[in-house]
Amino acid sequence: MYKKPYIIAEIGCNHKGDIEIAKQLIKTAKEFCGADAAKFQKRTTRELLSEAEYSAPHPNPDNSYGSTYGEHRDFLEFSPDQHKELKNFCEKLGIDYSTSVWDITSTKEIIALNPKFIKVPSGCNLNKNILTLLCDSYSGEIHISLGMTDLAEITKIYNYVKEKGRLKDTVFYSCTSGYPVPHEDICLLEISKLRDLFKDEVLAVGFSGHHLGIAADVAAYTLGAPYIERHFTLDRTWKGTDHAASLEPEGLRKLVRDLNNVHKALNYKPQEILNIEVVQRNKLKSNQIKW
Repeated sequence: MYKKPYIIAEIGCNHKGDIEIAKQLIKTAKEFCGADAAKFQKRTTRELLSEAEYSAPHPNPDNSYGSTYGEHRDFLEFSPDQHKELKNFCEKLGIDYSTSVWDITSTKEIIALNPKFIKVPSGCNLNKNILTLLCDSYSGEIHISLGMTDLAEITKIYNYVKEKGRLKDTVFYSCTSGYPVPHEDICLLEISKLRDLFKDEVLAVGFSGHHLGIAADVAAYTLGAPYIERHFTLDRTWKGTDHAASLEPEGLRKLVRDLNNVHKALNYKPQEILNIEVVQRNKLKSNQIKW
């Protein structure tokens, strides 16, 4: 009844602008942790930011990689050729490559790479132009995060994707946008609400977590979210805003292990007395009074 869990290591910008660190993150996510996908982010800074926003200081200077917020964002960006290099690296290792897209230019660049899926982040899920471009020009899976999005907006997004005939290719993610998110704000039962809302019309409902620990992800899976996405880093003390809400390698490894073990356990007994129980039954029930 349960799909095998699909675990996405959201590398995002945790590579610190260094493609060799990005490759190390991919390799660790695949070979040590056993993740199914490594996901990045793609922005066109000048398209996203006004001149004033580009020239403003980073709101947290200790995490900045530039003298302005725009320079910080530029420093963390990989070119289309570098993303192609990362995709090829993923394919050699046998892990899926993907990217979240934040603007039209980035969407076109990533569509050209034709990954298994492309993610629309919570901050961009109301950008109709991005949704239109993906629905009309991309044949892979469309993954859409629903953080910071009210029910009326969710319904509008859902209806538009339905109108485009792409619901069966779409995964909607239950998400709370915070870094990190306290457990009382994870709101796992939103997964059930989304499943009731979308029924079987969508490919799946997923869970994108920004919390601490891994218990909530296992609960999300049992609630019916086979796609589990977690931010991933090699060191949570590294400079950058996302590291604190990320899993380190040992954490992601344990998450993959636990999700796959829970998947094995979520079934019914295929027979009334399992083979593993026969020896114990013969030993422990042999002297019981028979009814």
